[in-house]
Amino acid sequence: MEESAPEPCTPTANTKRRPRQFSARQVKHNKLPVCRKVCYAIGGAPNQVAGSAAAFFLQIYLLDVAQITPFEASLVLSIGKTWGGITDPIVGFFLNKSKWTVIGRLMPWILGCTPFLVLSYFFLWFVPPFVTGRVLWYLLFYCSFQALSTIYHVPYTTLTMFLSTDQTERDSATAYRMAMEVLGTLIGAALQGQIVASAHTSRHCHVNSGMLNISMNTIDSLNASFLVPGSADYKLLARNVYMISAGVIGCIYVLCTAVFFLGVKERNDPYAMSTGNILPFCSGFKKSMKHSPYCYLISAFLLISAAVQLQQSNFVLFCTHAAGDLRDHFQNLVLTLLISAVLSIPFWQLFLKRFGKKMAAFGISWMIPFAIMLVTIPNVIVGYIVAVSSGFSIAASLLLPWSMLPDVVDNFRQMNPRINGVEAIFYSSFVFFTKLSSGIALGISTMSLQFAGYSSGACRQPYHVVLTLQILVGAMPAVLIILGLIILIFYPITEDTRRETELALNNIRLQTRRSTLIVI
Repeated sequence: MEESAPEPCTPTANTKRRPRQFSARQVKHNKLPVCRKVCYAIGGAPNQVAGSAAAFFLQIYLLDVAQITPFEASLVLSIGKTWGGITDPIVGFFLNKSKWTVIGRLMPWILGCTPFLVLSYFFLWFVPPFVTGRVLWYLLFYCSFQALSTIYHVPYTTLTMFLSTDQTERDSATAYRMAMEVLGTLIGAALQGQIVASAHTSRHCHVNSGMLNISMNTIDSLNASFLVPGSADYKLLARNVYMISAGVIGCIYVLCTAVFFLGVKERNDPYAMSTGNILPFCSGFKKSMKHSPYCYLISAFLLISAAVQLQQSNFVLFCTHAAGDLRDHFQNLVLTLLISAVLSIPFWQLFLKRFGKKMAAFGISWMIPFAIMLVTIPNVIVGYIVAVSSGFSIAASLLLPWSMLPDVVDNFRQMNPRINGVEAIFYSSFVFFTKLSSGIALGISTMSLQFAGYSSGACRQPYHVVLTLQILVGAMPAVLIILGLIILIFYPITEDTRRETELALNNIRLQTRRSTLIVI
């Protein structure tokens, strides 16, 4: 049975008047400069740049450029994602035991893993000269990339709790971060799409199917964009453009991490339950899984994140093989989708402040009818309409869980005031469950293509592959989103509950500070 908060924490009528006791200096101390929020947000961009490129293009890269079988690709994607998820609680365990250093408790993890993260990402997009064992190469580097990105991401997201003790400031920093992360997703997909588009254009297929009677001298004189699929020159072109893109994204990692380190100051919360006990990770994990708001949150968003992952990973394949009119527009459709997501972040931030976070979550449902339209009416105009509306919904699905998670952590703190050090446990566990669901979704989707008869490198796929892609892009995400939103209806933290929790924690901080001053 969970401990109840002591009497000073209970949000009675008397405690509601307590905030007046905070001095202007204390309020100013909790305020975050805009520059610091921007630098913090920039730190989240590189993971999203790389993650976006992998989400949209890794599956088609493994199938059509590296030319491993769909079964092997499903092993790489599902095992890699699952390993990344398993790494989350492991990282959380070590974060929980980390000591404070000159640069903070979380910052050393972020800086230390960045060089290795860049190397693993680059070799993920490199085609080794050997064929036998190629699947092991991609499995090794995808697992390494997922693990290292976890080592970067968990302390980075946990750092939200150590920017300020003011929930409004943390929500504001989260909004900055999500806008920059969506912008990073946009940059990643745009860079990757524009650089590698020459490897997936329909003109290759036209050369292959419509120009078979042309002499070899004529074919040799054609531009590189008309190379015949399967030829040595075409394979070299495809491999080179993917490696160029990987090198550019690696440079973005280094630059953004440097700006983040120089512009963000990790600040401990010395007055928030500082007299409590640090909770061991295993005990904390068990206790977090008994906290009902957390269970509702992860249950809802692991389904929603799986739906988004299915659409992202299969979108380029769908445009290439199941919607002929969209084949030459896929990179622009991805760009449109992500621009829409970036521009809608401020709207969602204002919406959740005005109407609450639970109400804003139902904006995710806008994705459903438009995804079905894309599958049933696959033409260019509908494709762009779907891209705009889906971007609007994806922005909500990215912003809301990270805005709601601090509320869950604070709610747990209020109900367990003697316990300290729970932030890394909640954040790492949340990422673990979402990555696990994404890994399962990716494995199932790629295996479905194997059973449907997908042919690596082919210009035309069988009817069953087309049907499978339609289900993976339209029907399955719709079902998962509906189930997730039904679960979210029962999420117990309302705006009134959140304000009462923040008030109670502020009073704990004030009383702890007074006690510390008396002891001194």
